[in-house]
Amino acid sequence: MTTQQHHILPHPLHLYHGAFGSDTFGRRAESFARMFGTPRFLIVQTILVAGWIALNVSVLALRWDPYPFILLNLAFSLQAAYAAPLILLAQTRQADRDKAMNDADTQHREALSARTLDLLELTKRQGDAISALLDHNTKLTEELGRLTRDIHEAVAGDIPRS
Repeated sequence: MTTQQHHILPHPLHLYHGAFGSDTFGRRAESFARMFGTPRFLIVQTILVAGWIALNVSVLALRWDPYPFILLNLAFSLQAAYAAPLILLAQTRQADRDKAMNDADTQHREALSARTLDLLELTKRQGDAISALLDHNTKLTEELGRLTRDIHEAVAGDIPRS
């Protein structure tokens, strides 16, 4: 087999620089989006909010945000204002990666399919050639048997035919 016959197309994963692309902002946005959905983030945020409220309700000297906790609401609004676009950015980037991987996988499968069809055609041609050679060999063997009988008859005389 030639080198070309052994060559199978590589999987398209090598086409990507990294799991999150190559730009820093996009990678950071995705890491923030991933962080927002973790149990650790929810637990830490719950502890901070509970501490914020506890300090503002119980310690009179530290009331920087008295009830109804306008500053806390502002912090949540700010967090939501940044979290939503970052999450959308991360989802868009993931969708783009998924589409690129899907397209690359489709091309890879099509190339493998074409290669498989080529190999099947080659196998069929080789099978036909082997069949033709076998038929030719059978005819030669029959001819050799007939010639052997003719020579034996000419040299040894009549022999009974079976």
